[in-house]
Amino acid sequence: MSTLPIRTYGDPVLTAVTSEIDVVDGKIVALVHSMIETMNEAPGVGLAANQIGVQKRLFVYDKGDGPRAVVNPVIVETFGEWPYEEGCLSVPGLSWEIVRPNAVHLRGYDLDGNELDIEAVEFEGRIFQHEVDHLNGVLLIERLNDDQRREAKITLRERRLEISKNDHDGLHQLLGE
Repeated sequence: MSTLPIRTYGDPVLTAVTSEIDVVDGKIVALVHSMIETMNEAPGVGLAANQIGVQKRLFVYDKGDGPRAVVNPVIVETFGEWPYEEGCLSVPGLSWEIVRPNAVHLRGYDLDGNELDIEAVEFEGRIFQHEVDHLNGVLLIERLNDDQRREAKITLRERRLEISKNDHDGLHQLLGE
C-alpha cells in the first residue's frame, strides 16, 4: 500500500457527483486501505474517494477509535445546529467556523455488505456531513457565506500563483538560467 495524492481546490473531480458502488470487491477493499493510509498520513479524520480522484460513493474516517469505511452513504435525517471550526484536506491550511446540523442519521454499507444505520452527533456527525458533501461534489467553500467564500477564493488563487511562480523559478534553476 501507499499514500495517494489528494486532489485540491480547483480540480474538477471535486465538484462532480460520484457514482454508487455496485459490488465491493478486492479492488474496493485495496482502495479503502490506501485511502486510510492517505488519510492518516495527511493527517485527517476523513477522506472521500473523489478526493483521490476516484468517482465512487465511498469514504473512510477515523474519529479516534479506529478507521472505518462507508460505501454508498446517504444522510437521511439531520437535527439541530452546531457551529464548529472545520477544515479540509482538499483546501489545505484553511478552516472556518461552519454551522451544520448537530446530529445526523446516516445509512450505507460496510465492506462486507452489511447495512450501516448510524445516528451520529457533533464531531462524528460533522465528519459524515463533510464527506457526503464531497461525494455530492460540494466543497467546504460552498458552505461559507458570500464574503467568506470570496476571501477564501482570493487566498486560494494567491496560493496557486505562488506555487506556479515557485515551480517556474525552480525550472529556471534546473535549466541553469
